[in-house]
Amino acid sequence: MRSADFSKAPRIAQAGAMFTGATRYNGIPAWITLSWTWRKLVKRMKAMPGYCWHTVYYEPPFTLGTIAYFDTRDDLLRIARSPEHRKLMQWITDGTKNAKGGYIRLWVAEPDGYTNGIWRAEGNVMAHIETYSPIRGDQGPQRVDDATSEIV
Repeated sequence: MRSADFSKAPRIAQAGAMFTGATRYNGIPAWITLSWTWRKLVKRMKAMPGYCWHTVYYEPPFTLGTIAYFDTRDDLLRIARSPEHRKLMQWITDGTKNAKGGYIRLWVAEPDGYTNGIWRAEGNVMAHIETYSPIRGDQGPQRVDDATSEIV
């Protein structure tokens, strides 16, 4: 059900900003060097106000990426000013000795979304919405219980 109150939802659902980024490293030796600073960076990040959650993902052959959630965009940006992050980014971008490429994207959450059951601040109700969120081209409300509203 639609909601703008995520106070009963898990911490990650309360986040207002998300970071996604990845780096294509040059191999195992680069990963070993990375690990020394990465552990310190994660320790600092977890202790910072506004930190919600993060995970690391792998894509062959040597790409490591991070997805991280914070309360606000400012909370997210503060980690970039830490000595650990500065040291790490200077090492990564020292020509192509350590990495071949990287990217960073920042996302800000819409104020509303959907909650159900125990995670619903407006009451413990499990129910679907009556109409889909509108998309370009809709001719009026599209009912969830009407099969003609499906996109096939």
